[in-house]
Amino acid sequence: MAGVLTSFMAVFLAVFPIIDPLAGGLLFFGLTSLATPVVRRRLARMVAIYSFIVLNLSLFIGGYLLHFFGISLPVLRVAGGLVVAAAGWKMLNAREEYGETQHKQGSLVVLEEDYFRKAFYPITMPLTTGPGTISVLIALGTGRPVGSITETMHFTIGAVAATTALAATIYICYAGSGVISRLFGGNGTEIAIRLTAFILFCIGVQILWTGLDELLLSVVARR
Repeated sequence: MAGVLTSFMAVFLAVFPIIDPLAGGLLFFGLTSLATPVVRRRLARMVAIYSFIVLNLSLFIGGYLLHFFGISLPVLRVAGGLVVAAAGWKMLNAREEYGETQHKQGSLVVLEEDYFRKAFYPITMPLTTGPGTISVLIALGTGRPVGSITETMHFTIGAVAATTALAATIYICYAGSGVISRLFGGNGTEIAIRLTAFILFCIGVQILWTGLDELLLSVVARR
């Protein structure tokens, strides 16, 4: 039992600050501000399920997949940073009349379908479970116990329990993100969305720069 608890705490505490579901809820609301509460909850459930899958794949077979496709972590960070920055830039330059045009006759269905198409990309990956999360989980997975069957089982049970708890936290924070609109009001929500978009753009640039920095250091080291 102690081994299961240790594995749970190791995975949960290492990943939770990176995912940061509370801040992610604000980003999620900014991306779904025009959606109905029902659509937002359905989308949050999809994101939580996808996040659970990504977390476990990264933890247990992430290292093997990157090696198989010949992808390094710095390259993963560069690609993820570009996607996050692009999403933030798009939010920053969204037209004010976007909401009105989207609610014309027959456009609401298209809007809902568009939200669901974005459940995995880019909302789940890389906005929720991005390169930072994946790299940490790959490191934890490659360092997991490979001794006795008991140790392996303890790690697996604890790690899966941790990813389940993380997915549940993501759902709660994302599904309840509509509370932000009632707390902030109309103008406050618009300001929060614009500010969130700018923060999202900065996060993308930071991830991109981290990846580029690692790539440049590797080039210098070879000389």
